[in-house]
Amino acid sequence: MSVIYLLITISIFVAVGFFIAFVIAVKSGQYDDDYTPSVRMLFDDEISKKESRIHKLECRKQKAESSIQKIEAEV
Repeated sequence: MSVIYLLITISIFVAVGFFIAFVIAVKSGQYDDDYTPSVRMLFDDEISKKESRIHKLECRKQKAESSIQKIEAEV
């Protein structure tokens, strides 16, 4: 029975040790994400390209509608 108490005590100390190591790693910036912001910039460019394409299509549509209205007004 004393062996169980010994094993539980040791496992608690090991768990606390790992927890302390984890907290120290988080505070020192070990888990900071340095890679995603540089990649996000590339994906933002693709999004802005899509938005600019949509904007160009909308401008073309407006120009076409205005030219159709001018032609209808002349007729």
